[in-house]
Amino acid sequence: MAPIAVSLGDPAGIGPEIVAKAWAARDGHVLPPFVAVGDARAIERVSAGPLRRVDSMDEAALVFADALPVLHIDQGGDITPGVPDVDGARSALHALEVAVGLARSAAAAALVTGPVSKAQLYGVGFTHPGQTEFVAERCGIARDNAVMMLAGPTLRVVPLTTHVPLAQVPGLLTIELIVAKALATARGLRRDFGIASPRLAFAGLNPHAGEGGALGREEIDVIAPAIAQLKEQGVDATGPFAADTMFHPRARAGYDAALCPYHDQALVPLKTLHFDEGVNMTLGLPVVRTSPDHGTAFALAGRDAAHPGAMIAAIAMAGEAARRRAAAA
Repeated sequence: MAPIAVSLGDPAGIGPEIVAKAWAARDGHVLPPFVAVGDARAIERVSAGPLRRVDSMDEAALVFADALPVLHIDQGGDITPGVPDVDGARSALHALEVAVGLARSAAAAALVTGPVSKAQLYGVGFTHPGQTEFVAERCGIARDNAVMMLAGPTLRVVPLTTHVPLAQVPGLLTIELIVAKALATARGLRRDFGIASPRLAFAGLNPHAGEGGALGREEIDVIAPAIAQLKEQGVDATGPFAADTMFHPRARAGYDAALCPYHDQALVPLKTLHFDEGVNMTLGLPVVRTSPDHGTAFALAGRDAAHPGAMIAAIAMAGEAARRRAAAA
């Protein structure tokens, strides 16, 4: 299997540190070979470990056992951990472009994206809500067919709407959206996780799942009809359930993924249970893409305080999914 391409994200954030720490922990976690894509100086600022600048994925595979391979992208300016700037944002975007290209061309087995600052990226012309949407567009996939799933050891969640104001959620939640996201989720669980018959559980939008219409009708008018359509198409879909009873251990044993109407409804339980192991995986793409489920943490950058668990989990999950796809091809 070819190495995995790991974009460093913002060079002033913790991305360079956790990538270096993931390489240092490669043997203990049996990580597949990977190559960092970004400014090598960002790693050198925060790690004394061995590093090798490489020119190809073949060279990266050869040196991985002895040094962290880096496809170097010169950002042109100084790098100060914890101090983001325009040059760093341009470098992060360039690294993302290159890493996506490697995955799309199959030169890389999968793509892992390091944390970026959306505010910094918007300052250099980035127009997407996040990296998920950017990668989907570069792969030629419609936004509704690319699903952001957050996964940890005991829970997988899908927010049906993502980075939008809460007040907009009821208007965005349609039968068509729910069915499209659910079908992409079921396909992704089969393809990337090897789950033959995925079980999808749906959270209600309102408290107590609407209490039979007394607390809102979205469950009756939108979510339940979408579930009925999914069942007609052979999907094991259940709900809508009251969200406050969906995430205890017995409830989690009853489904493979929980689909939630809005962002925090999905991410709060995932991050509560698996803050240091949470992985953001984009389903529905022609390439495997994962990311650690946390941000740039500029306040921690350069202090040797960043926990690499989520990056390690993201690389491991990407490798497992890539192997499943290769075996099924």
